[in-house]
Amino acid sequence: MKRRNLLKVGAVVPAMALATPAIAQGKVEWKLPTSFPAKAPGVGTNVTSFAARVSAMTDGRLTLKVFSGGELVPPFGVEDAVQNGTAEIGHSTPYYSAGKNSAIHFFSTVPFGMTATEHVGWLRYGGGQELWDEIYAERDLKPFYSGNSGVQAAGWFKKEINSVADLAGLNMRIAGLGGEAMRKLGVNAVLLPPPEIFPAFQSGAIDAAEWVGPMLDQAFGLNKVAQLCYVPAFHEPGAALEVVVNRQAYEDLPKDLQAVLANAAEATAHETIAQFGYFNAVAFAQLKEAGVDFRNLPAEVVAALREASKEVMAEQAAANPVFANVMESYDKTLAISRQYAAALEAPSIMQRVG
Repeated sequence: MKRRNLLKVGAVVPAMALATPAIAQGKVEWKLPTSFPAKAPGVGTNVTSFAARVSAMTDGRLTLKVFSGGELVPPFGVEDAVQNGTAEIGHSTPYYSAGKNSAIHFFSTVPFGMTATEHVGWLRYGGGQELWDEIYAERDLKPFYSGNSGVQAAGWFKKEINSVADLAGLNMRIAGLGGEAMRKLGVNAVLLPPPEIFPAFQSGAIDAAEWVGPMLDQAFGLNKVAQLCYVPAFHEPGAALEVVVNRQAYEDLPKDLQAVLANAAEATAHETIAQFGYFNAVAFAQLKEAGVDFRNLPAEVVAALREASKEVMAEQAAANPVFANVMESYDKTLAISRQYAAALEAPSIMQRVG
């Protein structure tokens, strides 16, 4: 078979094996599956904007074909697909793969943890990115931070939560270690892929649904099922998104295209934080006007969730030395960030009230 014909059968040759010869010819296309619906605001535009930037910045030398969640691989199988070469690059949030290593939670978010600004500061300057790189290198992956949702909502509920007792027996869609904390308070916590949340909530399969926040929750129609939404999320004060690349495919790229991936991810991160910040506020106002009842969780419930979260974190650290190591780094930055936020940021926001 001639070499030209061989390059056309990309479906049966590992993607990373094609990278170098294709680039040598001046152009390469990579598969880019995402965990989310590609047309969804925020999480979807994050990946489509990233792909568009890469194409524009390389003048078409590197193009990324985006596959919506579940289209090429299961929504929670993106990192596996990139690791095994089904796709060269993927888009997700790290904790969807926390089953591989519980420490991965820190690269998305953890209960009562960092805000979006604090989190990217830890990644960039506090040693977080180096830890992330080290953990992902064990699976031959290269991760890039690509944005953050900001403070999320605690969830939509069909009944009021006035005490810890009201949580017992509740079937709730909730992500991350917050789900483990909820389980300690009697909640049946389940993690459903994004497209399954609304049908399960509408059908009664779940009694409460945590997704993201006003912009995405409105887009997914959760307010059509319930009119009671508790805010803010104790478990997701700022959840990060990622672009993850097969390490061999990444290393086969010329240095300038490696730099394009890094800079496109960073530019998309800025855009995404701005998008969530602005359109969450717009959607919040629209939902309030439409009659949605936004409430804070009772102090008793928050206190119980804080204690349950401490237990979860301690259990995870005891079970996994890598988790404990990352937590030490994370908590060091969180401690100084909490002190600063309490003295300047929180009072500054409260000064605007009334």
